[in-house]
Amino acid sequence: MSALVLWPEGPQLCRLNSHQQVQDLLSQRVPIWLRITGMGQPHLIREALEICRIPSAFSPLVLDTPQSTRVDSMGDVIAVVLHRLRFSRDPLNLVSDQVSMLLTHNCLISIEEAPSGEPFASLTDWLLHKTPIAAAEDLDDLLHYMVDNILDGIFPMLEQMANRLDDLEEAALRDPRPRVLTRTYQLRTNLRRIRQQLWPLRHQILLFLRQNQPVMGPDGLQGFQEMAQNVEQIFESCEILRHQCDAVTEAHMASTGNRMNQIMKTLTIVSTIFAPLTFIAGIYGMNFDNMPELHWRYGYIASLLLMGAIATMQAIYLWRRGWFEDWTAPRR
Repeated sequence: MSALVLWPEGPQLCRLNSHQQVQDLLSQRVPIWLRITGMGQPHLIREALEICRIPSAFSPLVLDTPQSTRVDSMGDVIAVVLHRLRFSRDPLNLVSDQVSMLLTHNCLISIEEAPSGEPFASLTDWLLHKTPIAAAEDLDDLLHYMVDNILDGIFPMLEQMANRLDDLEEAALRDPRPRVLTRTYQLRTNLRRIRQQLWPLRHQILLFLRQNQPVMGPDGLQGFQEMAQNVEQIFESCEILRHQCDAVTEAHMASTGNRMNQIMKTLTIVSTIFAPLTFIAGIYGMNFDNMPELHWRYGYIASLLLMGAIATMQAIYLWRRGWFEDWTAPRR
């Protein structure tokens, strides 16, 4: 647990080893950003929330995982629950970590499910070097900056997913293997998870903006309006990528159908060429006594030449009709 204290002479980042240190900072009525990483000891987090005078109704909201994304308020406390999304190895493996934020007078609390070395490093650096020096009225700005930081991390992920879908679409046209569909379905599942995580924000942010929040200043409210626009952009991007998943699936089905048609065409060519040859061989394979061709001296050679001529004429005819062209050849 650490805290970024907004002293009048300048912000200071300090490590907290006990709840008594938190109590001492709050007793001095100095604005602080209390940062908790990891949820392995929920009883200690509850004690910290009690010291910060957070109602007990918010404890299950920030400690029980997973929670649905939400923006809620009660009295002078504003609670925001989001999920930081990231890829473990590639766009096929999506990992979600819950991040809870509580804002009250002179105190901002962030609780991250996954332990990290420096929570919100870019925001911390901004506060430490901000001019003029950050004060209590900057806590509400910091809240929506934290939310924007989490939402902005989704856009590069969507870009990676778009690049992977481009590769899968090319693979579906070049070599439509079953794994192409499998990976496409995995990307579609990740898109669905992103939409499910952000779906509640669309409605809850609008309700939050209609409420009269004494803790939130005009700059903070403006930040939440921009946040609503970011959510809309993410939804539009997810919708575009969902249609791209449909395009990959359709390309795979079309390529598979073309290959099946090519196979059926090949079998048809073979059957067409060998059908008259089989007919001739079947006639002269009958064991009737009165078959004068069976006693010809050159009947065997004549039959072979006849069958070869028929096969050649059929092959030339089918070739001129374009039956030997391969429409499934890989593109270079």
